[in-house]
Amino acid sequence: MTAHGPQASEQNKRPNTGAAKRRILDAAARLFRQRGFARCTVRELADAVGIQSGSLFHHFKSKDDILFAVMEEVIVDIDAALAERLDEATTAEAKIRALIHTQLVFTHGPRANATAVLVHEWAALSTEGQAALLERRRRYFDRWHAVFLLARQDGLVNLDPTVLQQLLHGAVVWTAYWYDPDGPMTLDELESAALSLVLKSAPVS
Repeated sequence: MTAHGPQASEQNKRPNTGAAKRRILDAAARLFRQRGFARCTVRELADAVGIQSGSLFHHFKSKDDILFAVMEEVIVDIDAALAERLDEATTAEAKIRALIHTQLVFTHGPRANATAVLVHEWAALSTEGQAALLERRRRYFDRWHAVFLLARQDGLVNLDPTVLQQLLHGAVVWTAYWYDPDGPMTLDELESAALSLVLKSAPVS
């Protein structure tokens, strides 16, 4: 990592996408995050890309399909990035760090807009869209759960793995609202602070 920004290869791993689709997806991720999916209009999205509104539909059937594509791409990428880092980690502590690192990279790196849309616009997906992505989302969280099961077996944590998964993931995602990349704390330091909190977790009385 650099002093104030993530430097991990998983940030930029994306499926091969045509240049026009790439511009649409990037603009959609930014606008859906800034304005919310419901408030963002097709005209605004087309203007951001620099094309006519009708031209969007040469690439996607609807605004709903664009939302699905933004979410599908980032959920595939973050799951693949996490799987790769977990394979490289040799201890339970290293695997916990891999969880934190991967989520921080996607929350604050080049994929921050798409990641925020995935987290906050899930309810905007159609029922069919949610069903199509649910297995991928479940796989990602299953990786978290498996790591905390291992960490508990190794005596590194005391909290229930499900509770710890929800607490840590929520805390890391929430850093999008308060962490200042230009402030005194680097992402490396934030990562270490989050790890320290987990390893010091105590059983609920």
